[in-house]
Amino acid sequence: MADTNLSTQDTTAVKKESNGTVTFANEVIATIAGLAAVDIPGVAGMSGGFVDGFTELLGRKNLSKGIKVEVGTEEVAVDIAIVVEYGTPVPEIARNIQMAVMKAIETMTGLKVVEVNLNVQGIKFKEQTAPVRKEKEPKEEKPEKAPRVK
Repeated sequence: MADTNLSTQDTTAVKKESNGTVTFANEVIATIAGLAAVDIPGVAGMSGGFVDGFTELLGRKNLSKGIKVEVGTEEVAVDIAIVVEYGTPVPEIARNIQMAVMKAIETMTGLKVVEVNLNVQGIKFKEQTAPVRKEKEPKEEKPEKAPRVK
C-alpha cells in the first residue's frame, strides 16, 4: 500500500498515496460520522448545541452539525453531540455509535480513527397523544308547542 502520512491544511486531511494525494475536508469526515450515527437505533437526532437555552434537533440535512473532527498527522478524533430516545440504554447506544463511526470513516477514507467521543445533549420523549374527548352532541331543539287554549 502507499505511504499513509496525513497532515492538516486549513480544515482538511491530506492522505499521501503512491500516485498522489487525497484531500478530505473536515466536513466530509463529519458527514460520514453523522450518517453512521443517526442510523443507530435509539438515536433521536444530532444536536447542534444550545440555542437560546434549548437543544436544537437537526435532521439528515445537517449531519455535520454537532460533530467536531480533529485531524492529526495520521489519525482522526471525532466528537459527536446526540439526542437519545427515552428508555434506550445509553452505554449500548454509545458503543454502537463508536463502532459504526470508526468503521465508516476508516472504510471510506482510509484514515485511522483513534477516538469517538459522545456528548448526550438531551433526551427525546415519545409524543403522547391526549385522550380524545367526545363532545356532547347538541340536543335537538324541539319546536315549541303552541299553548293550549281552553
